[in-house]
Formats: sequence, C-alpha cells, structure tokens
Amino acid sequence: MTTGDDKFYRVKITKRVDFAPDLWMIRVQAGGAFNFSPGQYATLGVDGPQKRHEKPYSIVSSPYEDEIEFFFELVPQGELTPLIYALQVGDEMWMRKAAKGRFTLDTKSGRTNHFLVSTVTGLAPYVSYVRTLYKDWKEGKFTGEHKLFCLNGASRSWELGYVEEMQKFAAEVPWLTYIPTVSRPWDDEKWTGEKGRVDELIRKYTDMWGLNPANSTAYLCGHPDMIENGKGILKRIGFTKDHMKEEIYWIPGKEVPA
Repeated sequence: MTTGDDKFYRVKITKRVDFAPDLWMIRVQAGGAFNFSPGQYATLGVDGPQKRHEKPYSIVSSPYEDEIEFFFELVPQGELTPLIYALQVGDEMWMRKAAKGRFTLDTKSGRTNHFLVSTVTGLAPYVSYVRTLYKDWKEGKFTGEHKLFCLNGASRSWELGYVEEMQKFAAEVPWLTYIPTVSRPWDDEKWTGEKGRVDELIRKYTDMWGLNPANSTAYLCGHPDMIENGKGILKRIGFTKDHMKEEIYWIPGKEVPA
C-alpha cells in the first residue's frame, strides 16, 4: 500500500456509460467531503504492481451533485487510462481529497460573454459550468447575465459524448449556445451538423456571435495542437493572454498522455 493514503479517498464507481469503444464516463461516490468549483479537476489513481499511477482529470459534474463524474479517452499505451478502462461499476480507485485548477468561469473581469472551445474530453469542464448555472438559473440565483458560447469538436459525432445533454440545455435556456462539429464527416454519413476542425471555425463563430476582446473571455480545453492554433487565431483578432484561459490535457513531446 502506498503511503500518504490520508490524502486520498477510496472511491467507488457507481455508473459507467461507454460513448464509443475508446470513450466513456464514470461516476464515483467519494464517501467524504469533496469541494470544488466548476472547471476544476480531481486527481485519480489506480495501484499498479510497482506504484500508484495518478493523473488529473477535469470534473464533469456540478458541485451540486452527490457524485463526481469524469469523461475519459482511452490511450492504449497510456499509463493510467487502460487501468481505469478496465474498471466497472462496483470497482474502486483512488481520488485525492483536494480539487485543484484555475480553469473556472471568469466572473470578475466584467466581460460577460464566454467562448468555450473544446475537443472531445475537453468538454468536461464546460458541462460542469452549464449544469451548475442551470440549477442556479432554475432557482433564480442566476439571471442569465453571463452568456456561454460553446464550440465542441470531435472527429466523428459519436465522440462528442455529451452532445444530447448540451443540446437539450441550449434549447431550454437563453444563455447557452452550443455548436458541435465533426472533422471527419466522410466517416459519419448521417451527420448533418457543422463540419470542420474546431480551431478552423473559431473566426467564423466569433464573427457570427459578435465575440471580441472587449466583451468576451475565451477558454480552450483539450488537444494541445487545437489550443496552440486556437490561441494564434484569437490573438490575431485582438485577444491577449488576459482574455484567454487554457487547460492542456498533455504536453506533446514532454509527456505521454495517460
């Protein structure tokens, strides 16, 4: 047993949904207090033969929910996702007791438009934002003064994961606009929505939605190449470091994604 287990919860998997052969979600019961803000991440761990493998994952669920939800993409040669992939409902894993991260909704700058750009599992923190704001909106604690514009990309539609939930929210509330896009439509003949890579669509939708550095904060989450390309496009239309937040899921060349 690894030392320092007082810093961890032994969490039990209560639900698993497989969206695609290499994409799935799980919900866990912490069995103790776990405080976080929408957009933060939890560090999960599984014991291997020699050591405990750990990695941070963005939280999908809202702090209002009783369980904590995660969205995973299997990396076959990864250190951790193959171990998590093998787990089923009733199995247990480790979770550090403290959530971390600064990828939270910017409510202090005075900019009230939030441009949320993601690839595949990078949607996770945005789902947490939306679920939380939705509950606040239903209870009259949030009046829609902040507007969310979400551009969510994947290669094929079945990799979008939370597309139905996000479309349902967007159809009901006036403060969420959601556009899913697929970059390999030739593999996905039934897809009738937007086509193209997320970063290639940034300029189109910032123009369409009237998003600019004076009124908007941009958020980029997911694949590092998308984030780099996206930042470059946003900089060319005037966004600076102060107008952007990023959550990179791995660093190319420095770390093998888990």
